Amino acid sequence: MRAMQLDAPGQLLRLVERPIPTPNPHQLLLRIHICGVCRTDLHIVDGELPDPKLPLILGHQIVGTVIELGEQVTGFKQGDRIGVPWLGRTCNCCRYCLSGRENLCDQARFMGYNLDGGFAEYAVADAQFCFPIPEEYPDQQAAPLLCAGLIGYRSYRMVGKAERIGFYGFGAAAHILIQVANYQGRQIYAFTRPGDMQAQQFARELGAVWSGGSDESPPQSLDAAIIFAPVGSLVPAALTAVTKAGVVVCAGIHMSDIPSFPYKSLWEERSIRSVANLTRQDGEEFLTLAPQIPIQTQVQAFPLSTANEALSALRNGKVTGAVALVMTDESGQKDF
Repeated sequence: MRAMQLDAPGQLLRLVERPIPTPNPHQLLLRIHICGVCRTDLHIVDGELPDPKLPLILGHQIVGTVIELGEQVTGFKQGDRIGVPWLGRTCNCCRYCLSGRENLCDQARFMGYNLDGGFAEYAVADAQFCFPIPEEYPDQQAAPLLCAGLIGYRSYRMVGKAERIGFYGFGAAAHILIQVANYQGRQIYAFTRPGDMQAQQFARELGAVWSGGSDESPPQSLDAAIIFAPVGSLVPAALTAVTKAGVVVCAGIHMSDIPSFPYKSLWEERSIRSVANLTRQDGEEFLTLAPQIPIQTQVQAFPLSTANEALSALRNGKVTGAVALVMTDESGQKDF
């Protein structure tokens, strides 16, 4: 099979030939249709997340067809179209796993980080951490739901019943979660890179009541803010934008250092919290909700062999919505 392989952080991905993997008794072997490209992939490539498996096949927003099942797998059959998210395996026995917090498992392993992922024609995945894809979603539109959607949704739930919510960074996750907010009758204030008029217009088209640069103040105080951009300096800015008892949620797996800020910015019961990974319950809830809204994703697709160009486009903010690598078209024919 062909795959885009990372040999070491800081290097470009390399197109390689690898054997098709063999599933263990608990795994599924998938022929991959498409795999989303996430900012987490950039953090791994850039060496900002420590100790990845090397060499590594990145990718954790996988949509594919089951072509072989491990002997102990139940609940799936050959030909099923499934999705594979970031969370790839847990111990199922620690205090976090046993209390519904498997996202915090110390033994957790992640697709495209500790486990080979989806920048390839085939992959294996633990069947317990795979999800059926709603029929309403073609492959390309389904891929961003598996990370931008799932982890974005976990972040969104942490703002509770907030009515006015600021989104700092308007990319793959934000363009999905604004649709959930609209569905629930909430107001979204979108903050982009200063001067990014295209992203600001995109946010307004999706229903943001206001959009502007991250160096601007919203026209009224916010009840909560979610920071999707990996920029620590946005935390103090968001704290000053939220009202009393407001919460600022840091949604990324990596963020630059948060600068010091005066205590008065945090006072009056404001709070800061982070989001770590996802649980299977997050996946089940969100993938049930998405077609009810229905969420529509905007995806710029790249052929597998141009993964480096896809990562560069994401890094430089040249994409509106989400990014994905296509292995096959909808009919199963290779498109590269």
